Amino acid sequence: MSKLHIGIIGAGSISDVHLDAYAKNQEAVIYAVCDLNEARAEVKAKKYGAEKVYTDYRKLLADPKIDAVSICTWNNSHAEISIAAVEAGKHVLVEKPLCKTVEEAERVQQAVRKSGKVLQVGFVRRYASNTNVLKRFIDAGDLGEIYYAKASCLRRLGNPGGWFSDKERSGGGPLIDLGVHVIDLCWYLMGKPKVKSVSGNTYRQLGNRSNIENLSFYKAADYDASKNSVEDLANALIRFENGASLMVDVSFTLHAKKDEISVKVYGEKGGAEIEPELFIVSEKHDTILNVAPQVDHPSFDFAGGFQNEIDFFVDSCFGRKETLSPVEDGLEMMKILCGIYESAEKGCEIRFD
Repeated sequence: MSKLHIGIIGAGSISDVHLDAYAKNQEAVIYAVCDLNEARAEVKAKKYGAEKVYTDYRKLLADPKIDAVSICTWNNSHAEISIAAVEAGKHVLVEKPLCKTVEEAERVQQAVRKSGKVLQVGFVRRYASNTNVLKRFIDAGDLGEIYYAKASCLRRLGNPGGWFSDKERSGGGPLIDLGVHVIDLCWYLMGKPKVKSVSGNTYRQLGNRSNIENLSFYKAADYDASKNSVEDLANALIRFENGASLMVDVSFTLHAKKDEISVKVYGEKGGAEIEPELFIVSEKHDTILNVAPQVDHPSFDFAGGFQNEIDFFVDSCFGRKETLSPVEDGLEMMKILCGIYESAEKGCEIRFD
């Protein structure tokens, strides 16, 4: 095939960055858009020149002209659609998280392995340019073995509502929506060590704070302030079999002075921050060095990260590269996320065999 014909499943807000990136890739053709809301699908199809519009993803997957799909639907449909897609012979880019449960993730992994198709999980921060720069330093041994990482993604007012706040559709709140990004980024930079145990807490003390006035925030298309069944804060300590550990806290709502994002890793020879801005700490000639890499994007570049992710996916579909975020990593991340929720519910540490 000279061009990769793409089907977009789910025409919500996150589909825009997928569509924009595919439109800029010379080897991709946006061929079809599918959404339960036909009018919304038609708007996106017209904007990006897609030939076909579907309201049933099964009919889209039955179209022999489609080579690959981006799944941009609610979390509770990721597993079902991913399995159907690879069984239909399509390559898959599925938005994070891979699904809602470990059992679902195992079924997706089994289907992907049986199909021989590419499945790339949308861990977009792995593809960011600042991540790529830091990974080079880590892979070269400049930081030594990474034994500790710490990540925060705190919103003081930022529950999007709608499906994001509906546990049945989302699987959870800030942990599975925001935490998945920063936990995965740390785990990836740490060399993806095998998880040993997790101990976590979740809180529903503030709700969605819909009473707050004079401050705006992103709201889902189906925002309804009266409905909220997810946590507003989660924290966890994650231990790995190699002795390394990761501390994380994330929130949709919190009585904090300001929003905060911070991702840090620490090794035997040096340390680094990748959020809010790339920074490296080293040691030479018995002197501590603070190193600020001179790069175009020291912070996460949203549009650039998604462009890199889509370009990598296209290359993987053509067999030129192996995806940086395979289904196996999606499964491991579900073990961590679900382990934290289980730990919080039971009030004890969860250990993995």
